[in-house]
Amino acid sequence: MAKAIEVLRRRGFIDQTTHESELEEYFTKKKVTCYIGFDPTAASLHVGSLIPIMALAHMQRGGHRPIALIGGGTGLIGDPSGKQEMRKMLTLEKIEENARGIETQLSNFLDFESEKALLINNAKWLTCLNHLEFLRDIGRCFSVNRMIKTESYKVRLDSEEGLNFIEFNYMVLQAYDFLKLFDKYGCMLQMGGSDQWGNIVAGIDLIRRLRKKIAFGITFPLVTTASGAKMGKTAKGAVWLDSKRTSPYEYYQYWINTDDRDVYRFLALFTFLPLSEIKKVESIEGEDLNPIKAALAFEATKLVHGQEEAVKSFNSSASIFGKRYLPDDILLSSTVPRKISGEDDNSIPCSMFDIEAIASGIPAFKLFHKVGLSKSRGASRRLIEQGGAYVNGERILDFDLMITGKYLNNNEILLRSGKKRFHKIKMKR
Repeated sequence: MAKAIEVLRRRGFIDQTTHESELEEYFTKKKVTCYIGFDPTAASLHVGSLIPIMALAHMQRGGHRPIALIGGGTGLIGDPSGKQEMRKMLTLEKIEENARGIETQLSNFLDFESEKALLINNAKWLTCLNHLEFLRDIGRCFSVNRMIKTESYKVRLDSEEGLNFIEFNYMVLQAYDFLKLFDKYGCMLQMGGSDQWGNIVAGIDLIRRLRKKIAFGITFPLVTTASGAKMGKTAKGAVWLDSKRTSPYEYYQYWINTDDRDVYRFLALFTFLPLSEIKKVESIEGEDLNPIKAALAFEATKLVHGQEEAVKSFNSSASIFGKRYLPDDILLSSTVPRKISGEDDNSIPCSMFDIEAIASGIPAFKLFHKVGLSKSRGASRRLIEQGGAYVNGERILDFDLMITGKYLNNNEILLRSGKKRFHKIKMKR
């Protein structure tokens, strides 16, 4: 069985490491305890959080103990890394609410039973610090000259808003987190995004100074799509892991619309399918890649929303865009349906209408607004005028076209806004 660090490297998770030879030896000789921090700035994580989540899951699958550290304390300050301006300040109550949501989502990826993985909130030690003692014992270990040279601080210092004193303390607090986890749980490895390099190194240095021990760091690359877009961002905003913010069907559609150039890389990063199976699809191109995209979307959706929702989304997508059968000899470990048994469209947003309302007719621009495919009637008019509105797959040419019973197909009408947003109207019985 490959070492967990080798699995991460082969799948494309690793950007930089500290103490490379010692780190390799550490993985060989010991069961590793590692951690990644998650700031509770929202009640849900999003697709951009999947790299660290999957990394922790791979560590656990490799026989190691991951720690998911919820930043209930550091979240009161906000990490300036990668930000041009100060984060919005949140109340303790809001942070605690957000932390509960994140904990639930992490449980889909990590097994917290019998302390196989640990879920810890740094508010336990950060909210009760004695400021003077902290400055004397911990603050003295940090060089301001060195801190302001780190990339995360340099960006903010050069920005119009600058860097305030509260944010300046973030690196010290994150380093202190590493020290606390080192002392209590024997955690010797911190992982995080490439923007966390300075913070991670600060924690390693703090452990070296105060405990005379070596600790390690791994950073992940910033993942962008082939087009250069930030991972997990769409025209509608972030793609959330919370089904109330991004439905399982919408989540599935995000993945199935992956750029052809990203499919192989995303299979390695965002599924647990064996790399040996993924390598066999690397050379597939064109239309033959569509079933592979369906498998990617299915596996990614299954991890977040479960098998049942993944099947629903798979069938719903097939009912609209056509069947994408995965050959029996490709991605054998995938549980994506190889044949479609019934086209369940329960995942597509749906509204129930009285037959009388449709019989008398509804202007298209009013109907699109009514079902939520546009924010206003004016937006509906513009959508139709720009050729972006469809009924049962046919483009609508007139904004005041009357949608009547003649458009019913099996007692349903399918509306579409743009390429990806659908809404089904069904008749009340």
